[in-house]
Amino acid sequence: MPPLHDVAHLAHLELRTPVLEESVAFFTDYLGLTVNGTVGDSVLLRAFDDYEQTTLKLTPHATSGIGRTSLRAASPEALDRRVAAIEATGHGLGWVDGDPGTGPTYLFTDPDGHEVGIYYESEWYRAPAELAPSLKNQAQAYPGRGVCVRRLDHVNYLGVEVETNRDYLRDTLGAMVTEQIVLDDGSVAGSWTTFTNKGYDAVYTRDRTGTAGRLHHIAFAVDSRADILRAADIAIDHGVFIETGPHKHAIQQTVFLYVYEPAGNRIELCNAGARLVLAPDWEPVDWTEAERAKGQAWGLQTIASFHTHGTPPVEGVAS
Repeated sequence: MPPLHDVAHLAHLELRTPVLEESVAFFTDYLGLTVNGTVGDSVLLRAFDDYEQTTLKLTPHATSGIGRTSLRAASPEALDRRVAAIEATGHGLGWVDGDPGTGPTYLFTDPDGHEVGIYYESEWYRAPAELAPSLKNQAQAYPGRGVCVRRLDHVNYLGVEVETNRDYLRDTLGAMVTEQIVLDDGSVAGSWTTFTNKGYDAVYTRDRTGTAGRLHHIAFAVDSRADILRAADIAIDHGVFIETGPHKHAIQQTVFLYVYEPAGNRIELCNAGARLVLAPDWEPVDWTEAERAKGQAWGLQTIASFHTHGTPPVEGVAS
């Protein structure tokens, strides 16, 4: 089933952190994001090539985890169509004022309880003189600080039932399913979906704790494989914990590095445009247990914490 394209793209995300100042330092000094204001107690940050005001919202909270995921609709009419479809599922929460730079936002949850907002109206970012780019087709000057991530790439949720959440994205929001992990018993342990021509924008993997509403990771795109290697070197110099990588995924073929930010939220860095899905009649690629047991594309086995660590943490579960 081809993507409906009523959702234009994954727009921005909110992360929760009990150590706000440390998290802000990680995203600015290590990843190279720029602070672009505050709203309440939250800090707004942006990646240099994001056309919108905000890429990431950091909100102080008692624990780590993901807050709202924001999607931009392709048009006012597309927004109306998706709101009607969402309301028909019983998952709608209603309209709210959007974050700074965005218009009215309709809130809802996925079947797992993750909060999502969809909007259309958007105020494009206009860089001040000190951040103005020399290339007029770029939103902001290259930061030249830390990893210099270009943009938000995707979000990977943990879900109690992968299939239910996958079907919700496909049937209600119009996403295309591109790849999946199908276990020997026929159940789906992971599903990769896209709203665009990227390989994936939103992923669900099974939460082995059976806890709803948690996060596996969020990912930022860098320009090249070489930037992933450089990010690992910078992580060492900044005292950033590297969980795994640099390496290459078999699923979706991205070259990756996984690190933890100070609150414990897992952050992936991946090479932009690893592969595109251009075929409107694309059929999902299913990976079996035996194929997954072979490890990543260059032979590395998936490390244990990849199946146990999520945010917020679950009491009594090792991560």
